[in-house]
Amino acid sequence: MKKSLLAAVAMLAFVACKNKETHVESEDTVIETQNGAMEVDTDTINEDEDITVEVQENGKVYASFGDKINTNNALTQEEMFKKYKSLKPGDTVDVKFAAKINDVCQKKGCWMSLNLADEKESFVKFKDYAFFVPLNAAGQEAVVTGKAFVSEISVEQLKHYAKDGGKSETEIAKITKPEVKYGFMADGVLISK
Repeated sequence: MKKSLLAAVAMLAFVACKNKETHVESEDTVIETQNGAMEVDTDTINEDEDITVEVQENGKVYASFGDKINTNNALTQEEMFKKYKSLKPGDTVDVKFAAKINDVCQKKGCWMSLNLADEKESFVKFKDYAFFVPLNAAGQEAVVTGKAFVSEISVEQLKHYAKDGGKSETEIAKITKPEVKYGFMADGVLISK
């Protein structure tokens, strides 16, 4: 009887504690860096969620994802577009740039598109699928660091995609040029708050 009662109490304690938040009784941790301070909110940590670090630089607050980065020497979106235009398919370059987030994967936050000049976009994925960004990040400023690359989709492949997508023969016939895509594999991301 005692064993049954003890097992029931242990099971209730386990179930009751399963979804609780862990409270850490400490002040915010401030980490001084060369470029300013990073503040880590350690008051409440929900064990089921990814922990993000807030970084404050030049009076702006950013949420940090992936590798820890800063905003120093980040190219503008216009400068990044020029850099993309200098690349050929197959080239890669390590770079950091800042741009407005146009769109984010609405399932997991596993990709985002960043605005470039001339209504072009950079399609950003995250290295090793190791981190995700918030689903509501569209419209915010992002700073990304990683590898930029250019790929080209052939006319044949574009026509194939159009056919698979149910486009009419007239629409398919209008496809006459290959399409250049600007890709980016990010190691670290900062998103303005």
